[in-house]
Amino acid sequence: MDLIAAVTRALDRFTDAVGRAVMWLAVLLVLVQLAVVLLRYGFSTSFIQLQESVIYTHASLFMLGIAYTLLHEGHVRVDILYAEMSPRRRAWIDLVGVIVAIVPFAALVLWTCWPFVAASWRIREGAIAYGGLPFQYLLKSLIPAMALLLLVAAIGHLGRCVLTIAGRRADHRGDAHRAEPA
Repeated sequence: MDLIAAVTRALDRFTDAVGRAVMWLAVLLVLVQLAVVLLRYGFSTSFIQLQESVIYTHASLFMLGIAYTLLHEGHVRVDILYAEMSPRRRAWIDLVGVIVAIVPFAALVLWTCWPFVAASWRIREGAIAYGGLPFQYLLKSLIPAMALLLLVAAIGHLGRCVLTIAGRRADHRGDAHRAEPA
């Protein structure tokens, strides 16, 4: 169980660090979008690269932030019955949910996206619009990155569930920095 706790803590710290770094993309997104609006309406000009950078930043924010959201219980769920359950029962429900839904979803995404992401890298796929950002292959790479980060967060969540079910942790939910019981 100590190994499970150590691996879970390491995975949670990694997921938390990635999420905290990705949060800064929200600031960048607002600033770039503000620049697009000011240029368009203040100076009657626009740059396709700037407009596409809004799309790239938005996609990066959501695709790379999904694991952080899972770590901090930010995804939508119906808590009518779940909230009243014991931590152990909630851990069982989450354990089944991760095994039945999250892991297969992430595996399916990885399996289905790989051919077209690899093809995009092979040809160094560029912009769709004339004058756009020539990094379409990097944008498509966010798909497998999202799936891998989600798998890392899911494995950490499974570890917390197992520790809660085994009585080694008071509750499997909560902050990534919550101290583990000895």
